[in-house]
Amino acid sequence: MQTGRSTRLKLRLESYLFIALLLAAVGLLGWLSTRHGFESDWTASGRNSLSDASRQLLTSLDQPLRITAFARPDEMLRGRIEDLINRYRRVKSDLQLEMVNPDTAPQRVRELDVTVDGTLLVEYQGRSEKVLDLNEQALTNALQRLARSGERWVVFLQGHGERRPDGNANHDLGHFARELERKGITVQSLNLGTTPAIPLNTTVLVIAGPQTDLLPGEVTLMRGYLENGGNLLWLADPEPLHGLEPLAQQLGIGFVPGVIVDATARLFGIQSPDIALVPQYPDHGITRDFQLMTLFPRAAALSVDAPEGWEAAAFLNTAPSTWAETGALEGEIRRDAGEQAGPLTVGIALNRAVDNTDPATADAAREQRVVVIGDGDFLANAYLGNAGNLDLGMAILNWLNHDDALIAIPAKTSPDVDFALGRVASAAIGFGFLLLLPLLLIGSGVVIWLRRRRR
Repeated sequence: MQTGRSTRLKLRLESYLFIALLLAAVGLLGWLSTRHGFESDWTASGRNSLSDASRQLLTSLDQPLRITAFARPDEMLRGRIEDLINRYRRVKSDLQLEMVNPDTAPQRVRELDVTVDGTLLVEYQGRSEKVLDLNEQALTNALQRLARSGERWVVFLQGHGERRPDGNANHDLGHFARELERKGITVQSLNLGTTPAIPLNTTVLVIAGPQTDLLPGEVTLMRGYLENGGNLLWLADPEPLHGLEPLAQQLGIGFVPGVIVDATARLFGIQSPDIALVPQYPDHGITRDFQLMTLFPRAAALSVDAPEGWEAAAFLNTAPSTWAETGALEGEIRRDAGEQAGPLTVGIALNRAVDNTDPATADAAREQRVVVIGDGDFLANAYLGNAGNLDLGMAILNWLNHDDALIAIPAKTSPDVDFALGRVASAAIGFGFLLLLPLLLIGSGVVIWLRRRRR
């Protein structure tokens, strides 16, 4: 085929045009890659991206968020900060990040008392908090505290041998109280013997297992607190009630005699028969989207006959294989005739509409809320870290404090990234790589050599 001069010129122009378009396409792709990124987290637990809890919290923040990072010009440190903050930016576009070299801003560092390189100052709605740990759990906890509207005062009744919010004994609630403070909740103790009044700024009153009888005047104060619309968390151990019978009657709460025994606990490696498990939950404001199993040592079963105007819901129920044991918890334990069989109720939530004349708290206090748990050990220092006890305790306090939007935001735990092999698997892998695989390679080589030799 013969081509003329014009044809050759046309083909050459087409080649030049193709090369120019190809280079333009490559350049355009390169330009787009610098402005539009695509990321995908393939880890099993999604540990390189934000958890659903953090996303839910960020979605609830309707005001701009500002974060100031006090970090020296260290590429590794600033890279960690930007990588963490960018995860939040993908959900909340109005998040602003400012990098400040503490060496060039000494006055600002002194005013804010910044002592650790890499400190984050988080500001939201005129409130601020410093974050020292560069991880999602620390930053999300700070945002959760800043998102709270108004003060939250949780007051623990003391003076009768109750579990102490500042105690470190196994039966105390010190660890739980510190978690509350980390969430922006103020924890206080109240002895009605020295301060014969419940403070007006109390958002939740906690009665945590008194060991001696309360005075009639103290019970009268607590009944008046309830009548006036106060929120209450009652962590009640098995009988006796130590003078709180009028309070139980006021709430319509009944206590089933005995201690709950769970026959299925041994399947989970729990040897003590008096630890009850709660694996499933009804659809309630406290347990909505709650999926963790919880355990309750030496718990009492509850019943409720809601008084007029109150709504009651049993949100913690044991398995059908449980019963209320009235005998000694030793030897072979069996359910006897007359002992109430499961499922048994461990937790009851009550709520009612109340009148409120305080405009500052009108939106938060139109509904009075009370939670009664037939066990105080599940939040004690000795058992708080088991299963989902801590998350359930936080969910209960959030519900009582009318922070329903924050209930499904538990602290994010670190996933298990270790790969442990058993003896059989280790032996199989070692045998395969050290003996079987070399033999296969040698055998295949011999077979190929023999075939070629026969040709």
